[in-house]
Amino acid sequence: MVLTAALRAVPSIFQRATLRLMGKTLILTLLLFGLLAAALWAGFHGLRLWLGWGGGGYAEATATALTMIAAGWLLFRATAMAVMGLFADDIIEAVERADYPHIVARPVGWGRSLRLALASLVRTIGWNLLALPAYLALLVTGVGTIGLFLALNAYLLGRDMADMVQPRHPALPPLPRGGRWLMGLVSALLFLVPLVNLLAPIFSAAMAVHMLLGRKTRS
Repeated sequence: MVLTAALRAVPSIFQRATLRLMGKTLILTLLLFGLLAAALWAGFHGLRLWLGWGGGGYAEATATALTMIAAGWLLFRATAMAVMGLFADDIIEAVERADYPHIVARPVGWGRSLRLALASLVRTIGWNLLALPAYLALLVTGVGTIGLFLALNAYLLGRDMADMVQPRHPALPPLPRGGRWLMGLVSALLFLVPLVNLLAPIFSAAMAVHMLLGRKTRS
């Protein structure tokens, strides 16, 4: 079921309405990271002046770049999914309209989308910060860190995606926990691939729609 939903999600992300929403999501996500980079540079600049250190702009740029690399690994997925949560209703509606026009959904509104986005952001950052000591300790194993990262974030992503689609169809049975985790694992793997990770938020939303509604069309 997860594989079928993932395959059906591929053409969904290239629909015109979905591409427009993906553009909004990417622009807002990159804007937030641009603001973070500017804030970090200003912070390092002020710290260097306060401490009286040399090095000038090169040292500040290096410190900002290294911090942004670390922040990107931790925050990109959380930020991208949170931003997508703001447009979740529009994205999911576009996929449903194209592939399931006969199924009536209940709109959940902007307020719920905002709550979803904030809850996703806090939950993802919080759990990954708690897991940070384990990530570092498992570096010596070579694969332990990535394994823990995938396992934890598969759970978090699966929950986020289920929270997006299930309230629109309260009469349908919820996605099983195992299915949610596998769906989240597919999404977490996509976030590890450069450039592909830019499509991952929209792909994840489309996959969740097909996971939930595909069962109804097969029944």
